[in-house]
Amino acid sequence: MRLGVLDVGSNTVHLLVVDAHPGARPIPAASHKSVLRLMRYLDDDGAISAAGVEAILTAVRDAAEVARRSGLDELLAFATSAIREAANGAEVLARIEEVAGIRLDVLSGADEARLTFLAVRRWYGWSAGRILLFDIGGGSLEIAHGDDETPDVARSVPLGAGRSTIRYLPTDPPTDEQVDTLRAHARAVLRTAVDEIGGIPESDHVVGSSKTIRSLAKLAGSTEDGVGAEERSILKLSRLDDWIPRLARIPADARPNLPGITADRTFQIVAGAVVLSETMRAFRAKTLEVSPWALREGLILRRIDRLA
Repeated sequence: MRLGVLDVGSNTVHLLVVDAHPGARPIPAASHKSVLRLMRYLDDDGAISAAGVEAILTAVRDAAEVARRSGLDELLAFATSAIREAANGAEVLARIEEVAGIRLDVLSGADEARLTFLAVRRWYGWSAGRILLFDIGGGSLEIAHGDDETPDVARSVPLGAGRSTIRYLPTDPPTDEQVDTLRAHARAVLRTAVDEIGGIPESDHVVGSSKTIRSLAKLAGSTEDGVGAEERSILKLSRLDDWIPRLARIPADARPNLPGITADRTFQIVAGAVVLSETMRAFRAKTLEVSPWALREGLILRRIDRLA
């Protein structure tokens, strides 16, 4: 069957179309992305402004047209932290359904963590053993851990790259003091998360997913031989920390000249790097592997499993 996944996230509205059936790897057929950066549209009360709602509607209508032309058998449409936590989130969802004719399911933070973990587990396989997963979105950071397809731990904390940029790195480029303040905030939030989890879990593989982490790995990481013709993307904490001061000194409009930094992530990549650095440090991870699969693939895999 041909499946579409419409992801209305904190940074982008992304439609992924795949051809899929039980027992086979989903094959991408089309992709459409609109950059939103929804965090910049939040007012002082935490509501999405009228301009922000209009930007969402335009992006969703564009994606819906691509979906219509793609001959989908089914569309899985969902929203994550930006709409979930907005003061007027329910009104925005109703407006999207009224104008664009698309009903968005709102995923909880724990749902995001579990679905992303499913995708990562399928990518790495059972032989990977216990996996500790970090996924940095625009509004939240997801943490999951376990040795099955359903993680033992699934947590979401408000340390997304977009959220952290708006609140802690307001100037472009940010000052050293702003970066230090974000580090201190992330460290405190993560200390609480580690305590709630019950300490640092033992793991065979530490894995990072999401576009932010993949971008940082292209900038500061390396590759190693994987299974068959696959290459594993590796990111070391020492290399990441070496890049952060340099990255923070470069204006956002110049960062896309760097390897791996795309225009849709350039404004929030410094905050993403700081959050990832503190997350790895909090969980005593000196190195992580980078998964090409994340939340959207997790939703696809869950739907395929139900077909079976």
